[in-house]
Order: sequence, then structure tokens, then C-alpha cells
Amino acid sequence: MNAPPSATSQEPDPAFRPIEDAPGLPRVLLIGDSISIGYTLPVRALFRGSANIHRPPVNCSSTVEGLASIEEWLGAQRWDVIHFNFGLHDLKYVDAQGRMVAPDQGRQRVPLEAYARNLRTLVARLKKSGARLVWCATTPVPKGAHGRVAGSEGDYNRAAQKVMEENGVAVDDLHAFAAARLAEIQLPRNVHFTPSGSAQLAECVAASIRAALPATGKRAVR
Repeated sequence: MNAPPSATSQEPDPAFRPIEDAPGLPRVLLIGDSISIGYTLPVRALFRGSANIHRPPVNCSSTVEGLASIEEWLGAQRWDVIHFNFGLHDLKYVDAQGRMVAPDQGRQRVPLEAYARNLRTLVARLKKSGARLVWCATTPVPKGAHGRVAGSEGDYNRAAQKVMEENGVAVDDLHAFAAARLAEIQLPRNVHFTPSGSAQLAECVAASIRAALPATGKRAVR
């Protein structure tokens, strides 16, 4: 993935800093790549005083990393809502060493059939957590984005939609939200978004989380 504009190799992203739960409020886990890293802090701000918004302190990358790390990310805590995405790191093209390359110089990191299979396994595990699940559709790949084919997220989103329908998982169509205003919120020739764009994505993400939270706004008892 093209490097997100705010990331540096010298200091951890502020979105990775752990938070201390406010007692009695619902616990929400965001799982996703650098797109989700970009909207983590604005989502957290939108829920200040009403929900505890957590995320793993890493770029969650592809479904391969998801399968390897899901137990660590879930931990021993209970979650009320889990909002999750995988896709941009699955559909990207890599060489034999796993480095992102132009599409004509490599292969997709996770082919479509394997992506759907991995998602089914991940959803089965997430359902066991007892949390309400919200799948977040993968945002658009524009023309000129390095290591990806423009529009290739469509096939991956359709495969994911089928998995979510099979499992009764709610869908946050962040793809449609972003596509309707892409020139305004996305960086040119880049899958990432401007800070203002990430803040707009956060509004859409927050709406889907609110819809999934317990009606009382308090932590679910399980």
C-alpha cells in the first residue's frame, strides 16, 4: 500500500496508543489496514463519553495476517461490537519476496477464492466472541495506485458480501460512501485519504457502529 501520509517510521501512529476504558461503556474493536488507522482517532473522538474504541496497535493488513493474529487482537476481553475489514492487502500484487510490485510483475497476495475462504474462517471465529459484527467494505482502488489494479476491489467486495450474507453480518458500505465523493477525499493515484477524507469516513463508520451498539448505550451483559 502506498505509505499513508501521516505515518513515519520513527514514531508509532497515535492511533496505536492504548486507551483506558471508561467503566460501563460499550467496548468496540476496529480491525483493519491503514485506511482504518486513518479513521481510528476521529471515530474515537465521535464516541468520547459513549463507547471505548480500541484497535490492534498494528496495520492488520491481509486475511493472512488476520488468521495469524486474530486471537491476539481479540485478547481475553469481551467486545460489544467488532468493525472489521480486510481487502487492500489481499488484492495487491507482490513478488516472490512479498514486496509490492506493479501488477505485471507479480501476483495477487491472496487470490479471490482464498480470500473468501479466509474470511469465512475469520467470521466464524469473530462470531464466537459474542460481539455484534460489522463488516466494512473495502474502499476504492483508483487509477495509478501502485501495486493494484483500479477497480479490483469490486470482485473482493462481492466475495465478502456473500460471506457476510451467509453469516448474517451487518455491512458498512464504506466503498459506496467513498466512491460518491472520491475526488474530494482521496489522495491522487493513491488508496489513502486526506485527513479530512478520513474524518468523513469516520462519520460513516461511526454510524454503522451506533446501529450495532446495544440500544441502552451500555455494555451488553453476556
